[in-house]
Amino acid sequence: MQFRSTWLTVALVALLSTLAVVRVHASGSDVVELTVDNFDSVVDGSKPVLVEFFAPWCGHCKTLAPVYEQLATGFAHAKDKVVIAKVDADQHRSLGSRFDVQGFPTLKLFSQDPKQPLAYDGGRDLESLSQFITDKTGVRARIAKEKTYVRALTTADFDTVALDPTKGVLVEFYAPWCGYCKQLAPIYEKVAKVFANEPNCLVTKLDATVDPDVASRYDVTGYPTIKFFPAGAETAPVEYDAGRTEADFVEYLNKHCGTHRLADGGLDATAGLVEKMNQYVDQFYQAADAKRQSVIKQAGEAAKQLTSTYAQYYVKVMAKVASNKEFVTKEFDRLNKILTERELTPSSADSFNIRKNILDLFRKVVPKQAGHDEL
Repeated sequence: MQFRSTWLTVALVALLSTLAVVRVHASGSDVVELTVDNFDSVVDGSKPVLVEFFAPWCGHCKTLAPVYEQLATGFAHAKDKVVIAKVDADQHRSLGSRFDVQGFPTLKLFSQDPKQPLAYDGGRDLESLSQFITDKTGVRARIAKEKTYVRALTTADFDTVALDPTKGVLVEFYAPWCGYCKQLAPIYEKVAKVFANEPNCLVTKLDATVDPDVASRYDVTGYPTIKFFPAGAETAPVEYDAGRTEADFVEYLNKHCGTHRLADGGLDATAGLVEKMNQYVDQFYQAADAKRQSVIKQAGEAAKQLTSTYAQYYVKVMAKVASNKEFVTKEFDRLNKILTERELTPSSADSFNIRKNILDLFRKVVPKQAGHDEL
């Protein structure tokens, strides 16, 4: 009986251990979830453990969450050497009290002596957290670099890019250790993505600690300093003096680059319209059927003198309408369906949206002229 009892005890312990492991990773996350039941078995001094003490209602904790997940995934290859964990200190208040947690989120690194954790007070970005763990443990993260849309400049290419007379260039002069620069980084990246399909409106940055000569040339004395280099051979850079939200940057660049971007990266309703061609739309619908070919010919000659690649689209639409009065409505609906139902590359989406904008101009003129014809 004693042997049987011992065997059952061992089996039960093994089962509970298995369930504990399953519970820790049940969500599919690489972040180990700690509770009062498993805290001491995980944080046992056998390997370093970074613990985030959080509360579900904490806004800063929610902001940190995706970064912390990335951090855990980056060190998942070395779980035998370092653990990334978290504990709901609002639910398990005894643990928060035990380790003198005064606010959320609180991050502490537990090493050989679990009773003496090291408080983390660095930046809450992925790079800072990863470097902290590497410095303290010697373990390097395996983090896939996300695609960046901000172009990094150096002394070698600064003049070629920023002083290009055909482009408007926004330059952030920054320092890697600058807290405000780190706060701006995700916003600046979003702005760069919005303008990624604008070849003549660039969003760039320069590490002023690596290339101080360039920063000194433009009187950079603090970080981040943002300057806009307008297109034109004789134009001087101007200090960026607008707000630092994504919407502020987008509005500023649209104004100074002559672009028509929305905050989601799309185009507004005026993008692609060619002012000198708009008059021919009115003339086309005002003309009698017999005279429309003359208007089309005039529009074609005018389009040849313009640099806009969409000037000829006006001529194409007129030619189509001359033989099919329903063309504008049907083509507008077709393009709209493609834009809403298909996954398109940014350049394709821009092309469809611009053509739709031009067609919409034709649509707005048609009812006006139809009403005129009825009088």
